[in-house]
Amino acid sequence: MGEAKSAEKAPKKSWFAGVQAEFKKIIWPDKASIVRQTVAVAIISVFLGAIIKVLDMIIQLGLNFIA
Repeated sequence: MGEAKSAEKAPKKSWFAGVQAEFKKIIWPDKASIVRQTVAVAIISVFLGAIIKVLDMIIQLGLNFIA
């Protein structure tokens, strides 16, 4: 059948160099973009929390009406 070939590992120095090269390709967002996205997430979270609370109150009211 097939023989297992021993894979040669790359030296650690080249692995770290590869990681460093990949990190240089990253385009980091600026502060204004991070602030806008954070505010958007906070607003959407509060909005969805309010919707869930209203639905919970309606369901609770319906269950109390039945029981």
